Amino acid sequence: MSLGRGIVAILLVSLVALLLPSIDAGRAAPARKVAKARPRPAPAPAKCEMPKFRIVVDVGHTPDSYGALSARNDPEFGFNFRLARLVTAKLKSEGFTATRLLVTDGKARPSLFKRVSAANDGRADLVLSIHHDSVPDKLLETWEFDGAKSYFSDRFSGHSLFVSERNPHFTSSLKLARMIGRQLKEQGLHYASQYTLPVMGRYRRQLLDKDVGVYRYDGLVVLSRTRSAAVLLEAGSIINRDEEMEMNSSERQEMIAGAVAAGVGEFCERR
Repeated sequence: MSLGRGIVAILLVSLVALLLPSIDAGRAAPARKVAKARPRPAPAPAKCEMPKFRIVVDVGHTPDSYGALSARNDPEFGFNFRLARLVTAKLKSEGFTATRLLVTDGKARPSLFKRVSAANDGRADLVLSIHHDSVPDKLLETWEFDGAKSYFSDRFSGHSLFVSERNPHFTSSLKLARMIGRQLKEQGLHYASQYTLPVMGRYRRQLLDKDVGVYRYDGLVVLSRTRSAAVLLEAGSIINRDEEMEMNSSERQEMIAGAVAAGVGEFCERR
């Protein structure tokens, strides 16, 4: 009997030894499956290299379709061109040497698609469109300037920033607009708050950032059709008689250009 028990014990030990690798493998398999199921970390966003960062500074409107008239009958296009040229020079001096000033011609709507095509064909990383503000016609008052009947509205003033949710890089656009807005605020400038008011009618917009004045405007072609981050800056109100004079001053233009360049620099650094 003792010999039989010994043989049985030997057989049992051998059987257990044979089964153990299979048991361990069965236990290890789920662990391997779990390891495979872990999501890979998202790749880090491409670093922004300032000399290679392609910025398009768009001059709003054209000589043929000049936008608004100021309180002293000067076309908006001239204000836009002077400030956009200064912004371009400032960005280049800060290291964004691939910055391009974009001036288009022709009538209003065709020119919009020209600038979008130019930005997309040039594979822009960023589009910044420069404008100056007015008010709806129903808010205008009359006065005489240089012997001519002119129009003004001193009721509102300030800058504003617009982005579009239809832009494929809406999040980046909003981030940049906020950065530029904070820089403008640090210079003591205030944003135009009237776009939230019912009196603005069809020009009323959703305020996305009440601290620095960023609005949503999906209908703007230059914001919604470009394949890069895009922001439109209304630099100030030229229909306001006092602010028109300020917008014409080199001090205000330099201040705005510096704030824009600082905002773009921060955007590039954190990209």
